[in-house]
Amino acid sequence: MRGVLLRDCRIIVVVNNFQIYLASKSPRRRQLLEQIGVRFELVDADVDESAFPIEAPQEFVLTLARAKVMAANEHLTSENLPLKPVLGADTCVVIDDEILGKPNNKGEAIRMLTRLSGTTHSVYTGVALYHDGKMNTQISHSSVTFAVLQSEQIEQYWASSEPTDKAGAYAIQGRAATFITQMNGSYSGVVGLPLYETTQLLAAAGVEI
Repeated sequence: MRGVLLRDCRIIVVVNNFQIYLASKSPRRRQLLEQIGVRFELVDADVDESAFPIEAPQEFVLTLARAKVMAANEHLTSENLPLKPVLGADTCVVIDDEILGKPNNKGEAIRMLTRLSGTTHSVYTGVALYHDGKMNTQISHSSVTFAVLQSEQIEQYWASSEPTDKAGAYAIQGRAATFITQMNGSYSGVVGLPLYETTQLLAAAGVEI
């Protein structure tokens, strides 16, 4: 895929009798697949997100999900490893048409959480599955409403280290659950892998759940 910069790609064996490859280093996505009983091996395939033009959030997450999958599949092919379905995903948090990525420092995290305080934002997760030369995708959209956060709460949350590697600087499955007054959509999608959409893709590829 044009624009994909493969920085690091390696196989991490999780189980021997696996059904798919997961092109992700996110522990949350691993846990969600384990939750529904999918057996997988990890392919840690990073792509340089800065190499991609910023698109509409829906397109952006799908572009990155497809890029991760193709980078992983190219690695599997080059290493002559068994070819099985490759699953990848990407998540972004959006408020007022601005995509909030992962914060690089405390200042960015505080700015993001302050923006989210007392407002409703969108979370998009794109999922891609490559199998037998075909790429299929699904997208999940959820809306999440935060309570009004005090500056002390935001400081304490940053001190927990939870925001550092999370889109939008928060984890719905962690301490940030106490910030959320309402959520409409897919909880697993906000975590990082919408399970309904994922199972639809896996079933179409013949993967039994």
